[in-house]
Amino acid sequence: MLKTSGLVNLTELKMYVNGEWTAAHNGETLPVTNPSTGKVVARIPSGGRQETHAAIAAAEEAFKTWSKLTAQERSKYLKKLHDLMHEYKDELAEIMSMEMGKPLMEARGEVDFAASYLEWFAEEGRRIYGETIPASAANKRLSVIRQPIGVVASITPWNFPLAMMTRKVGPAMAAGCTVIVKPAKQSPISALAFGKLVEMAGVPAGVVSIVTGSAGPISDEIFENPVVRKISFTGSTEVGKLLVTKSAPQLKRLSLELGGHAPFIVFEDADLEAAAAGAVASKFRNTGQTCVCANRIYVHRSVINEFSALFVEKVQALKVGNSIDPTVEVGPLVSSDGLEKVEEHVQDALEKGASLLCGGQRVEGELADGLFYEPTVLGGVNKDMLITYQETFGPVAPIIPFDTEEEVIELANNTEYGLAAYFYTQNISRGVRVSEALEFGIIGYNDAIPTVAQAPFGGMKESGMGREGGHQGLEEYLEEKYISMGF
Repeated sequence: MLKTSGLVNLTELKMYVNGEWTAAHNGETLPVTNPSTGKVVARIPSGGRQETHAAIAAAEEAFKTWSKLTAQERSKYLKKLHDLMHEYKDELAEIMSMEMGKPLMEARGEVDFAASYLEWFAEEGRRIYGETIPASAANKRLSVIRQPIGVVASITPWNFPLAMMTRKVGPAMAAGCTVIVKPAKQSPISALAFGKLVEMAGVPAGVVSIVTGSAGPISDEIFENPVVRKISFTGSTEVGKLLVTKSAPQLKRLSLELGGHAPFIVFEDADLEAAAAGAVASKFRNTGQTCVCANRIYVHRSVINEFSALFVEKVQALKVGNSIDPTVEVGPLVSSDGLEKVEEHVQDALEKGASLLCGGQRVEGELADGLFYEPTVLGGVNKDMLITYQETFGPVAPIIPFDTEEEVIELANNTEYGLAAYFYTQNISRGVRVSEALEFGIIGYNDAIPTVAQAPFGGMKESGMGREGGHQGLEEYLEEKYISMGF
């Protein structure tokens, strides 16, 4: 097991604040547990308001000079960070796999994905344009400039600890903002390793600080400190709603990427082999613990048997095991609460008449100490079952029949969530209709993995507000200023 490396020393982890490595002022720590083994692999500093306040003060001071650098100068730092992520790819992947159970092959892919945001925004930051406006008087000139919003706080989730961080830190730095990162306590070591890369890249002190610990006191300082002008959060809808309330007294600007309950629709004219492979890739990525994974698989009744057979065959071929094994495709759940929710959804469906097509229980034997659940497929699922209206966040795929295009669109849209949706068809006219009718921010049309750095990521309805990635992701960190000049 990884103990020390060029990036982290697991026996003595520290926060990165104002360019220095520091413990919590009270000396308290929190455990980080490997969900594959149930063993504590490290302890992180339990930072709170004092450490967060120091990070914010450092960011405020650093903003004075960082925001004045040219876009090209900031771009050089981001490109250096991008290069360092690739240089330390294997180590970053191993850390991620160990702390939150992401299969090692997926973790390596996440490092590439995370680095792509740094590269994209390194270039996009050089395209922050203003505009001139025709004046209504001969002695006036009207213009609009765009400036960095100021000090930013990024609150990141455990399931994509590197990619969700660079998706926030990259555009913030490119825009000229300074950033405080609060990583999830289940997977904070990746963030601390990134802090080491920030230091190695020579990023000025205070531009990026990383504070670890429980959410409460850190969040309180972030939302109550008037220096913080913008917060970007990825997490549950329930917490997102709470943060909207907390932001109200100072009208802090928010970006929220929240929960999802993605439909995956297979029409009768779909390429069933491609659809089945896509459904596996979407549903079982990161053990089903993604906000955009397929949660409701709707299949046209005329092809449901054929699709189900193909799908189950592919699911049964998935290798389950310790996430650090490079051949493993499905790792553990991140927590016992997550595992219990999976069990509850499966049991509820079976009690209400669903059929078990494969899986359906915890993995025992050599993996009994970990939080493993068999990749599971349920047939005969109906709308009365919990799994059709609650986000499972686990390796369980419910298959639901439908008869018409109109019916399945209504079923797909019948949720408070609106993050991602997928459908497979070879009919172009239908593809246009369905793409426009689905009430989701991201549509995968014959594509189960649509997320890329150069396109906007975000949801509708209760799945959040704002966009990450694309040129839209940079705009989240900029203020527009109108200047009317008379002479």
